[in-house]
Amino acid sequence: MKLFNAEQTREADNYTIEHEPIFSTDLMERAASAATEKVLQLYPENKLFMIFAGPGNNGGDGLVVARLLAEKGFKVNLQIVKFTENFSKDFKINLERLSEQGKVNIHILKKEENFPIIYNDQIVIDAIFGSGLTRKLSGFPEEVVKLINSSGADIIAIDAPSGLFGEENPSEERTVIKADHTLTFQYPSLSFLFPDNEDFVGTFHIIDIGIHPDYIKKADADYYFIEEDDVIIRKRKKFSHKGNYGHALIVAGSYGKAGASVLTVKAAHRTGAGLITAHVPKANYEIMHISSPETMLKIDKNEFYLSESVDLNFFNAVAVGPGIGFDDMTKELLINLIENYNNPVVFDADAITILSENKNLLEKVPEGSIFTPHPKEFERLVGKTESNYQRMQKQVEFAKKYNVILILKGAYTSVATPGGKVFFNSVGNPGMATGGSGDVLTGIIVSLLAQNYSPENAAVTGVYIHGLSGDIAAKNLGQNALTASDIIRYLPDALKTLE
Repeated sequence: MKLFNAEQTREADNYTIEHEPIFSTDLMERAASAATEKVLQLYPENKLFMIFAGPGNNGGDGLVVARLLAEKGFKVNLQIVKFTENFSKDFKINLERLSEQGKVNIHILKKEENFPIIYNDQIVIDAIFGSGLTRKLSGFPEEVVKLINSSGADIIAIDAPSGLFGEENPSEERTVIKADHTLTFQYPSLSFLFPDNEDFVGTFHIIDIGIHPDYIKKADADYYFIEEDDVIIRKRKKFSHKGNYGHALIVAGSYGKAGASVLTVKAAHRTGAGLITAHVPKANYEIMHISSPETMLKIDKNEFYLSESVDLNFFNAVAVGPGIGFDDMTKELLINLIENYNNPVVFDADAITILSENKNLLEKVPEGSIFTPHPKEFERLVGKTESNYQRMQKQVEFAKKYNVILILKGAYTSVATPGGKVFFNSVGNPGMATGGSGDVLTGIIVSLLAQNYSPENAAVTGVYIHGLSGDIAAKNLGQNALTASDIIRYLPDALKTLE
């Protein structure tokens, strides 16, 4: 799914109006009808709604929702937030239709008047500004938003929470609707995907309003939302053998951190690599053989940490970093790997930290390599940023500069490519915020690389498989009890779903 900015969203509406063709009021009717159905799915038992509508087309959406709810027998109180005398054409048309219906209590809310009382058994619908806002709220509109936020009622935002910008938002404190649910038309705004805005957006729901497919197809986009249809798992051929599915080397573990190696190799096996060799220190030998008999081992001469380089000629893909620690000889091993392996490498965990302390090595990293940092590791790698939008920009700059794939883990895990594209993952849950979850992701991605998926495809497919498996695990076990091993446990279910 392409993610469009505010200007492209307007273009998409206009293109649909011209080429479907359809009147703008009819497109608004279609969008608001779909939004009304979602409102009633979310709150099927509620009978009281208070809608705040601004004077633009977002307010027009709110007017249509008010009329449709009233038609279905719900009690609706409409507050028209009049902070200007300029009302949009479609707003005026729908206000006239609403007045003719005569079933909605309409009130013109002005600055000098007393604000209405909002009871916490009402559902508040915010249709004041929507998307496209480019300045912070102030004055009368800001006071209205503060009133809504302090009401204690559940809040549904239409299109976008009023006060929230579509992309970059100011880092300083600001007033924005704090929605429980946001009903976004056709595609989410980029800002919905950033942690900064979680308290404003709540849970967002994508409402298909029938934007013309030709516009969606031809429009350029830098940002994408990964959905199930975007993820293709290759079918195995009848006469294939293990050699057809690649040989992955996983360089992981140190004394006390054998678990990182175990999780990574188990995830790699479950994702379908033909052969897997793990390079581990001597202390982890028995643990690895018992935990994963499918895995071949390259046992380091050192008891507690990795110190020996491995002949890399036998491997289709390499992952390095989970639990390796920071011993000087381990750092030398990493340098040797970077200088002597020409295929993409998956860098995770301690390997990323070592590289962040030796940034001159980044210039030598093989093209197409994949970095998988969590936010703190990312900060060490590229420096601090003031907002999540700026962090994403740094992510893209890093991917372009070093010609690598940079995965930033978290809710809506993002994948930045050397071409400047960013793919946001649509699956996953907070239960996956647990030790070892990143090791599982590394195993999944290196397995796909070994099977000759392109680096970009391995990264995008890998984060989706990882998130989907976590969702299946959470559905069966709950989020609080979820462990990294559970993500591996449900990888077969995730892969079967995608197959």
